[in-house]
Amino acid sequence: MQAAKNALRWRLLLLSCLLLESSSQDFGGQTQFICTSVPKNMDICAATLQNSVPGDDVKTTVMQLRETVLQQKETIMNQKETIRELTSKLARCESQSEPGDARPGGRRKDAGSKNTMGDVSRGPADTLTQLSQTLQSLKQRLENLEQFSRSNNSVQANSLKDLLQSKIDDLEKQVLSRVNSIEEGKPGLRNETEQRGRVESTLTSLHQRITDLEKGQRENRPLDKFQLTFPLRTNYMYAKVKKSLPEMYALTVCMWLKSNASPGVGTPFSYAVPGQANELVLIEWGNNPMEILINDKVAKLPFLINDGKWHHICVTWTTRDGVWEAFQDGVKRGSGENLAPYHPIKPQGLLILGQEQDMLGGGFDATQAFVGDLANFHIWDRKLSVGEIYNLATCSSKAQVGNVFAWMETSLDIYGGASKWTFEACRQLN
Repeated sequence: MQAAKNALRWRLLLLSCLLLESSSQDFGGQTQFICTSVPKNMDICAATLQNSVPGDDVKTTVMQLRETVLQQKETIMNQKETIRELTSKLARCESQSEPGDARPGGRRKDAGSKNTMGDVSRGPADTLTQLSQTLQSLKQRLENLEQFSRSNNSVQANSLKDLLQSKIDDLEKQVLSRVNSIEEGKPGLRNETEQRGRVESTLTSLHQRITDLEKGQRENRPLDKFQLTFPLRTNYMYAKVKKSLPEMYALTVCMWLKSNASPGVGTPFSYAVPGQANELVLIEWGNNPMEILINDKVAKLPFLINDGKWHHICVTWTTRDGVWEAFQDGVKRGSGENLAPYHPIKPQGLLILGQEQDMLGGGFDATQAFVGDLANFHIWDRKLSVGEIYNLATCSSKAQVGNVFAWMETSLDIYGGASKWTFEACRQLN
């Protein structure tokens, strides 16, 4: 029995020596270990640690490794926290960069959301598309003038046409340059607002010169035989009536309209006075029906006109009880009361065709702009009878013109590329 115990002790001692030798090899073999005998009653492990210096080194190394592992664990935890924080910030940024939901129903929008060259939701590419379409419209007018000049042998018209064609070519180069700037992300885009203003100014100048050239076409036509065309939904095409409206306790507004714009044809006209931008407005905006506003009070009108055909519409109103009536193509379609009762239409305002004013003479919003054709716009300071309105809609010889505002080319100033064309309502109906 004693012999077996001694043999086990020697085997354990030999195993300890082998383990220590292996440790010495791991550390580059710079140390050596010697197996020695130990007293009978002494613990082998204790004796090994006591008599072997490398054992202390191993213990120290293990402690250092343990400390290193703890430090790395702490570092990993910190990095995980940083990753979570960055992921959260990224998610917030992505949610803010996504397009917002459509603005809920309603007529007016905050003035701070205004765009300078089109729909508030549109980017530079859409703006450039609008400019290109405007240029195409001007080109079409030049082609018409070219045909006119050929038929009339007008040398002056030809020279002006060539000059305007050169101007349009320059504008097309500017549009192309802006496209390239957008694609390449050039720093020059910081001056986009200034450049956009120059382009708008050039377009207005081009329109004026083309209008002067078109005078040769209208020398033989009456001044009321014309239409205004607003081909694009922008916030810079409009016509301004040169004189203000008087104070009115009743009124009738009539006009010819043609549009296929959707959703909503926009704002055929708006009249603003100091302190009230919505003194008198006709608007069809978004998915809402057409509305007449007086002193910012609203009545919904039963008009359906965005089918691309000419329609004659009239709205009558009296301040007493705010009674109103709506006529389309000579037929009464609706009526009501309590529309701004006992509120007279105020004088000293500004009448704009094609845009809705959020402030006196400005604050135009492209989403509320009129798109289409407008003609024979008249205003009376009284309520027309059913027969008088029918005569207007059927081009009767008994039809009257507005005593407050009558449709005449000399009564309007046009801006932003809106154009004038010859128009005769009776001929369009036949």
